[in-house]
This record gives sequence, structure tokens and C-alpha cells, in this order.
Amino acid sequence: MEIIYVYTRKRSEFGRPCSFSDRPATVNVDIPPDPSMASNFILRDPVDSSVQHTSDMSAHEVNTERVEVESHGINHVEGGWPKDINPQEMEQTVRFRKKVEKDENYVNTIMHLGTLMEHCVKQNNAINIYEEYFGEEDAAEVEDEPPSAKTINVIRSLFDVLLSKRDPNVTKRTATHLSWHPDTCRKLAVAYSSLEFQQNAKDMSFESYIWDLENSNKPELILKPSSPLVSLEYNPKDSHVLVGGCYNGQMAYWDTRKGGLPVEVSTVEVSHRDPVYGAIWLQSKTGTECFSASTDGQVLWWDIRKLSEPTESLVLDITRKGLLENALGAISLEFEPTMPTKFMVGTEQGIIIACNRKAKTPPEKITSIYSSHIGPVYALARNPFYPKVFLSVGDWTARIWSEETKESSIMWTKCHLSYLTDGCWSTARPSVFFTTRSDGTLDIWDFLFKQNDPSLSLKVCNEPLSSLRLQDNGCVIGCGSKLGTVTLLEISSGLCTLQRNEKNLATAMFERETKREKILEARHREMRLKERARSEGQATEVEEMLLEDPQEVLDRARQEFFEVIEAEMQKRTRAEARGLFSKIKDHMAAEVAMQEEESQLPKDKEEEEEEE
Repeated sequence: MEIIYVYTRKRSEFGRPCSFSDRPATVNVDIPPDPSMASNFILRDPVDSSVQHTSDMSAHEVNTERVEVESHGINHVEGGWPKDINPQEMEQTVRFRKKVEKDENYVNTIMHLGTLMEHCVKQNNAINIYEEYFGEEDAAEVEDEPPSAKTINVIRSLFDVLLSKRDPNVTKRTATHLSWHPDTCRKLAVAYSSLEFQQNAKDMSFESYIWDLENSNKPELILKPSSPLVSLEYNPKDSHVLVGGCYNGQMAYWDTRKGGLPVEVSTVEVSHRDPVYGAIWLQSKTGTECFSASTDGQVLWWDIRKLSEPTESLVLDITRKGLLENALGAISLEFEPTMPTKFMVGTEQGIIIACNRKAKTPPEKITSIYSSHIGPVYALARNPFYPKVFLSVGDWTARIWSEETKESSIMWTKCHLSYLTDGCWSTARPSVFFTTRSDGTLDIWDFLFKQNDPSLSLKVCNEPLSSLRLQDNGCVIGCGSKLGTVTLLEISSGLCTLQRNEKNLATAMFERETKREKILEARHREMRLKERARSEGQATEVEEMLLEDPQEVLDRARQEFFEVIEAEMQKRTRAEARGLFSKIKDHMAAEVAMQEEESQLPKDKEEEEEEE
């Protein structure tokens, strides 16, 4: 229904409270009766009247404005100190505490509060009749339902939407990295940048965003770095702090309580020389340490309390000479908190480098090398249930590796028609992992159910997918595209619920495939050793021949030639002798046959004569 006319009225003209008072009655109008009009009155007979028994209804439509919701944080600081005490000075606060603890009133107050606290603690320790005691033993069997996923939200960068409306041909920014809030599942940090070579427009925004999924019309916080962010990661120990790696190689960190500007940024001189494709927080007591990797061939360790210089560095030179010109460019980074000293780097050349930070010398920090893909390794992820098994994504395949086999992977997917761009393991099931492709497809694999094809393939969007991140509960997955669109999908319960006996089956499969690859590696190693020994033996003979006197070589060749001739002549003589012997044998056999025939004829004649 269209609004034809809008009725407006000032607020002062209505809603005024009534004021009642007592006063005598007054007559405003008094009409006396007129008997002359009685002759004009006409009676009707009969009289018909209709009655409607339904209630009278009316329809009203009201246009209301959309309610805009904003989140505001409150920073609680330590208080209650006297004015002459500075809470930032440790010595003053310790001295004041000791003084207060000696006061008798303080001791009595603490004793009184102790009984109240003890009562509250006992309440917390009361038995919960709804507690599930045996939930971890065996997960309930999920109903046999086909694997599925549904889109629950689509997030688009506000800047890119406005820019595309103004100029549809302008280069749009890619959602290069996603990071979920560690404490709640309703916030998502997305890093936006354009990775196309020399495609950055002059007016292209450097901003990245933190989205609140309950109000995704606009970002909750806009991060404003000095250069576009390629990687962005929440601090698992402090959800207000994020670290980001920039396109120009700098590192920066934000505190969401202090706004969208970075708290501190590393200087260009000590930063990376190329875009920072990986930035991960470390497990430390302070919760302020992280490390980063870039295509300049370096891995740098940082403490955000002092970003003026890195605390440690490693050059990814697989020749173990530490030369930066020989280093391989890092394009993906992996770190498992349960293995605090180990990390892995995926390079542009398709090689995976396994490193140990606590090694004594830089060459020893590179422990293993895996030749994995034909092209960049876009993703590396350890299985959360089996940390020695890890997933790599590159070229047209995804491969599963074991640390015990260095030469080949234990499992791999089929070669797709389009390039694979990212991948990760499921946090709920050990046999499920996810991959994204450059044709906008999300593949969900369950190798216990099917090895040759994905259990579920979804066409998320028409543009290439660039990034992938799964929530900790394993039920919602976020996919970032090349045009900056972030699509959130909720997968079915069968793909995010641990199946009965699944861990044992996955363990058996990993062990079986690892054993098979070890046997094949041993066989290939044996064949290579034999080939090497054969080639070394031939090379030794050639070297000896080159060192001998030419006359001796000629004499030996002449002698070998005559020996061959003599052997050939003896062979022919033996052959002729065998032929002659066979001819004599045949001739003698013929003569014996003729003699037997001749002796048989007289006997036949005598028998005929006797019969006659």
C-alpha cells in the first residue's frame, strides 16, 4: 500500500495531561417543546432493520525506521588507591599493601568476608543433576543423512560495494585472511588487500574490518593500517589484541579498546621486504610473542611490546648456508601450540620446510624438506587429533603427509580441473578436511567415507575463493573470495560430529598408509643405490682406461680381437664336426636298414614256397 498523505502534528499539541476541578453545572442550550410540530410526525409500519454480528476490523500500515545497533566497550582500570599512590609504580603499591595487611581492621574484614566466600564456593561445588558424565567416551550415532551445508550469511566490504557502483571495472580487494574471535563465535576479522601485480588503484582503501555477525550491515571496527593487510590474527590469550602482516612487509598490532589505528608498527628497515603471508601467535607466558613469514625468504620472531626490531630471524635457505639470495619465498605458515618449538613453512617453489626453533645453529633449524607440489604451497595444517600428520594444498591437489615419510605423501586427492587455493582440517572429526578452488567451489572430504571424490562439493560463488577458516566448534566455515565477499556456511551435523570408532579407524588408516610408503621408500632407495653403484663401476673402468698406456690398450684390444676370432673358428669347427658326425650316423643307419630288407626277402620266398 502506498502512503498517499502523511499526517503530522506537533508534539506540543497532544499528550497534554488533563486538569479536572469541581464547579457547578451550567446550561448551555435549552430548546422548549413545540406542539405544532406533532402533526408533521409520520409513523412507519412495518419497520425493517439489519444487524451485523461480526466485529468491525480496520487495517493500518506503519513504516518504521531500522534500528541501528552499536557496540561500545568499557575499559575498567584499577582503582581505589589513595591519591598519593601511583598504581603504575610497583614499589609504592607493594609498600601500601604491606601497610594495610598489618592493620587489625583489615584482618577482621578478611575473616568476615572469608565465611561469605566459603559459602559461595560451596554453592559452586554443589552437584549438578543435569551434568553429562560420559559424554567423551562414545559420541552418539548421527542419523544417516546426506552431507549438506547452507549459507547463513554473506558479508561484503562496504568500500568495495560503493566503489563497484561508481566504477564496475575497478579492481576489487581480495579477502586474503580470516580469523575468528577466540572467545565468541559471532565476530570475524577479515584482512583485505589486492594481490594482483600492479593493480592497486590510487584511491584503493587500506582498511580491513572486524565484523559482528549479528549486525553485518556495517563493520564493528575498521582497522586502518599504513599498508593493506595480507594476514590478520586474533591473540588467543587476549581477544582484544590482533596482529597483522602488511603488503609492504611491516608488522602491526591493534588493541580494539583503543580504536582502529595500530598501537605500534614495525619500522620498514627491520621488516620484511615482501608481503607478509603468514603471522601466527606463539604460546608464551606473556602472550605477546608472534612470528611471521614472507616471500622475501625470511621468518622473523616479534614481541609486540617492542616492534622496533625482531627478536630472532631465520633464512629459508635449504642449502643451509644462510644466504638470503638462495632463500625460498614463504607463502604459508603452520604452527601447532602442542608442539611449541616446531613449525612448518610452505614455499613458492612447492617445497615444505620443517623447522625447529630451539636448534643451536641456524642450519640445524631446518630439520626436514618435503618436495610436495608443482607450484606454491597455499596452505599447511596439522591434524588436530594427530599432530604428526599434516595437510598441504597446492597446484591441483591436496596431499596428506606423515613426518615419518619424507619422500612422498601417504594420501592425496585427485587432480582437479581448477587450481586449489586453501585448505584446513576439521576441528571435530579427524578424517574430514576442507579445500577451496579457483572456480568458487568448496570441497568437503571424508576419507573414511570416500577417497576418490569429495563427500560434498558446493558452488559458493562465481569468483575464485581465496581463503578459508573454520570455527573452533567445527560447524561454521568462512570462505573469502577474490572480490572481497565472505560467505559463512553451516555444515550438517554428520560432518561436524565425531562418529563412533572414528579415531581408531583414522589411526589404522594413517598407520597403514605410512607403513606402505616406508616400504616403497626403502625399495626406491635400494634401487637408487644399485644404479649408483653400477654407474660408479662404469665410471671407474673408464677412468682406468684413460690412465693406461695407449700401446698397452692397443695390444690388449688386438689380443681380445684374436681371441674372439679363434673362439669363433672353434665354434664353427665344432659345428662342422657335429654336422659331419650326423651325416655319418644317418648313412650308417641307412645301410643297416638296407641289409635288414635284403635278409628279409629270402625268408619271404621260402614261406611262399612252403605254403604252395
